[in-house]
Amino acid sequence: MARNMIIRGFDDEIHSQLGDQSKKKGVSINSIVKDAVDQWLKKQDEIPKRHHLLLYDNAESVIRMIKSLDKLAKEGEWFRCFVRSSNSSVTEALEKLDWFDGTITPYKPSQKDPLNHLKDILQNISQNSNNKEICLLDFLINDIADSSIKEACFLEKEYDKNRLEGLVFCAYDLNNMFKASTTEMIEMFELHDQVFILNDDQIYKLHLTKENMHKLFLS
Repeated sequence: MARNMIIRGFDDEIHSQLGDQSKKKGVSINSIVKDAVDQWLKKQDEIPKRHHLLLYDNAESVIRMIKSLDKLAKEGEWFRCFVRSSNSSVTEALEKLDWFDGTITPYKPSQKDPLNHLKDILQNISQNSNNKEICLLDFLINDIADSSIKEACFLEKEYDKNRLEGLVFCAYDLNNMFKASTTEMIEMFELHDQVFILNDDQIYKLHLTKENMHKLFLS
């Protein structure tokens, strides 16, 4: 059964623009609004599979971020989990907050098959999530980048083919990121949905866009 809906807050300019578009498209304003609502509702039903890059330069900033993230994840009833860092203070902070440690065996630079090692960890996390959406902090990838940024890029590509349901933050020390070539760094940024940088108790989001050379001369 169709229902009438009153939408408040549309000013004359927006209403005029909607009217112009409805005439051009040959559809009613009602149809445009209904389609927008349908699309919004569809997105709410989709389970997010987000893959973010998190950059930092000291453990203290990471621990402050973890405490804030822990509060938000608890409120949203996410499955809070991590893959342990070689930095013991970060691991201890997560363990104190009762985050699930998905690590099966510690990573070693001489690991013969890092991809299978990572797959086993992700499977372990998925099996223990109790069907909750996952909030994962991955510090293992930074230890891999410390040995080989090329290997880290490869693993990021492989993960991107089959993402977990939820939020995954790949945390990298900036010193390791600076070891990368420009091509590797841009590739790393593009493999993630968003790029964040921690600075003390603040977080910044980076926007990366490919530009034409003439932009160098524009303000």
